[in-house]
Amino acid sequence: MTLTLRSSTSFINLKDTRSLKTPDQEFSSNAIFFAQTKPSSRIRAAKISMMQEAAQLSREKAPISTEGWRNEERAAPEKLHALSGRHRANNDSRVPVFVMLPLDTVTHGGNLNKPRAMNASLMALKSAGVEGVMVDAWWGLVEKDGPLKYNWEGYAELVQMVQKHGLKLQVVMSFHQCGGNVGDSCSIPLPPWVLEEISRNPDLVYTDKSGRRNPEYISLGCDSLAVLRGRTPIQVYTDYMRSFRERFEDYLGEVIVEIQVGMGPCGELRYPSYPESNGTWRFPGIGEFQCYDKYIRASLKAAAEAKGKSDWGISGPHDAGQYNQFPEDTGFFRREGTWNGEYAQFFLEWYSGKLVEHGDRILAAAEGVFQETGAKLSGKVAGIHWHYRTRSHAAELTAGYYNTRHRDGYLPIARMMGKHGVVLNFTCMEMKDGEQPEHANCSPQGLVRQVKMATRSARIELAGENALERYDESAYGQVLATSRSDSGNGLCAFTFLRLNKRLFEENNWRNLVQFVKGMSEGGRNTRLSECDSSGTNLYVGFIKEKNAKDVKEVALV
Repeated sequence: MTLTLRSSTSFINLKDTRSLKTPDQEFSSNAIFFAQTKPSSRIRAAKISMMQEAAQLSREKAPISTEGWRNEERAAPEKLHALSGRHRANNDSRVPVFVMLPLDTVTHGGNLNKPRAMNASLMALKSAGVEGVMVDAWWGLVEKDGPLKYNWEGYAELVQMVQKHGLKLQVVMSFHQCGGNVGDSCSIPLPPWVLEEISRNPDLVYTDKSGRRNPEYISLGCDSLAVLRGRTPIQVYTDYMRSFRERFEDYLGEVIVEIQVGMGPCGELRYPSYPESNGTWRFPGIGEFQCYDKYIRASLKAAAEAKGKSDWGISGPHDAGQYNQFPEDTGFFRREGTWNGEYAQFFLEWYSGKLVEHGDRILAAAEGVFQETGAKLSGKVAGIHWHYRTRSHAAELTAGYYNTRHRDGYLPIARMMGKHGVVLNFTCMEMKDGEQPEHANCSPQGLVRQVKMATRSARIELAGENALERYDESAYGQVLATSRSDSGNGLCAFTFLRLNKRLFEENNWRNLVQFVKGMSEGGRNTRLSECDSSGTNLYVGFIKEKNAKDVKEVALV
């Protein structure tokens, strides 16, 4: 039978190029359907029992310093300086594929959401050859009842279910708010007791030059200040991670194979320079610098005075424009703008340096907590590909990546992560330059090449994600090509965004299975075949049971 869905959804617009998570759509029906078709006898026997069990389930009611280097033109990657050092060549290596679970996998009450549906979905993913799944461990859910009061029970149920199916688990220490960005299909704010502290002291969160506060994440300016009921943010994050380690000690390294450490909005190491909530920012705007809470301003003032330029410490650049402008609309970011002057160099080094220091502090804490557990550590960097072809790379600069025509902004980040043995996780792996709108000056392919070379130079592993929800052969083929080490570092793992009902539609499921198979071959086969003709047991779409009804339902998350 062929996996089909009784639903109607439209495909994405390939011109929508925001390097952010895309909607985890609400499921109007918790069922996928198997329509009867001509069987494939080669794989029928291997999968009949799995489908019978899944069908039965459906009938139940589911509840450092920064460094610069010059290159002639980022748009021409062949002109980049050659990078030395050993790197992991995985042309012939298997690249394991994980699938992100829904954002609301655990409910506000702390329970596993739709456990029977999750069980059936994990069963199907296992049959497709997927290595495992990824889940957000939301700070706003786990520690919502008060400081040091943790509830891991919903996650414990998931871990046991993942283990039962022989899958692996990547867990994100999500210290950010869910809601207000692309793909945020539910709302999970920071813990209530943290929001109370923010209401008393609004400078605890990032602030722009107009005084707008962003509640997504605690400002890095107060990392080392005891502003959260006697603890610093870094201490709070450390206690949280330590509680997780103690609760799941028996699973770390075996079932839980990776801990991704959240370091900013959307879990990414960056400033919230392009917030979508309330229409503040729209693609492909340049964004705004986020350095106006009192703690970050104090740091800027001190840095300027130390340089003997006290007037540089008053504020950020006055001519950097607004969220939705283009580089040429501003005095700072335009082609011959002030972004390349002495003041700008000071400010951008400080602004990006504070971000790298923030990541260094959190990852050092994570390393101390999870060392010798057998679980890998990873950190996520945003794929800000719009205005990449301009000289100033404005959108990257406001996010905290000091990456311009004259300077590599990703090598310092990669080297910082290398200090702690952390895998760099990067997005927009599925995007092609030719799919992007001309006016946005995008180059996701050039950006990915640069990051691959930075991780190669820093001798760290690189993992990837897709930025947009896509199921087409072109996107999968691009990831397959990117996974190889032909241009810089190859991928050590890939996490697909995201598990939902569309994934199980007939063509989408077929493409996923072929993609997983290609990644298991080291990304050498970049073309997705139309059917499984190799005799593998990976593709479970074509199965016909004896005396099967025309349609059978299987619960889906």
